[in-house]
Amino acid sequence: MTPRERFMAALERRPITGRVPHFELVFFLTMEAFGRVHPIHRHYAQWDQMEEKERELHRRDMADLYIRTAERFEHDAIFIHQNPDSVEEACRIIDIIRERTGDRYFIMMHGDPTFAIPDGERLSEFCYRIADDADAVHAEARALVEQWVAKAAALRAHGGLDGFALCSDYCFNEGPFLSPGMFAEFITPYLKEAIARYRAMGFYTIKHTDGDIRPILDQLIETGPHALHSIDPQAGVDIAEVKKRYGGQVCLIGNVNCGLLQSGTRDEIRENVRYALRHGMPGGGYIFSTSNCVYTGLPLERYEAMLETWRAEGNY
Repeated sequence: MTPRERFMAALERRPITGRVPHFELVFFLTMEAFGRVHPIHRHYAQWDQMEEKERELHRRDMADLYIRTAERFEHDAIFIHQNPDSVEEACRIIDIIRERTGDRYFIMMHGDPTFAIPDGERLSEFCYRIADDADAVHAEARALVEQWVAKAAALRAHGGLDGFALCSDYCFNEGPFLSPGMFAEFITPYLKEAIARYRAMGFYTIKHTDGDIRPILDQLIETGPHALHSIDPQAGVDIAEVKKRYGGQVCLIGNVNCGLLQSGTRDEIRENVRYALRHGMPGGGYIFSTSNCVYTGLPLERYEAMLETWRAEGNY
């Protein structure tokens, strides 16, 4: 099986042989690994002033970086972070990756229309709007779904994209930002509709949110994603318990503790990897990753240490 085929088999909870599939939502350590700036960290203020030849050089450089990352660290999937942010530019990056690798890798991009935890500048405003003008909040939520579904339709017509990672974060380590009742009103129906419409187009869907998802976990399962990422141990979410309760309904992605990767001993990292593999692997429907991403500031050797145990012990 190709990496893409293994990744899709895991998303569909079909049995596979060989290595447990692996990917990271973002691998930010491209400067340390390759001496090159990650696409998200590039600023294209003068993109419109560039001649097309220069733009194409940037596109090919970004696509090459995604491919090199997948090859070096054995990622089965590539998450493209289109920069500049447009459907057209996403399609161009997808085309370059497919041109160079064919159908070897599963390709995904962001596609979440639902409200995330607001940033500090908008947090109070959002709370007031929910309390004072709920109808307007619902209207905005519906409009966001339509906007993203329209983007998905354009991407489906173009071809080459396999799915979406829905990356709106809902939870802190202490629990969800919205109460379960408010989540059921303002998030769940719109998330469910978006996922259903993506799936109807043939896309796979991965719902990401870190933090303590336990109070809203039943609702997340109800929305019907193929997979949940990242099953956050720093918020007390135990992959063993989630696998026991929901492993027959959804693929799990995770969940090596990012805190231990940063500051734990090699033995602690090794044991944490073993715990994730031991409880995620049985019965299939599992993809190995960190509990968030390979973030800026994480020593590269810590991530490589995590992969050593995965390569040795993450095999069916």
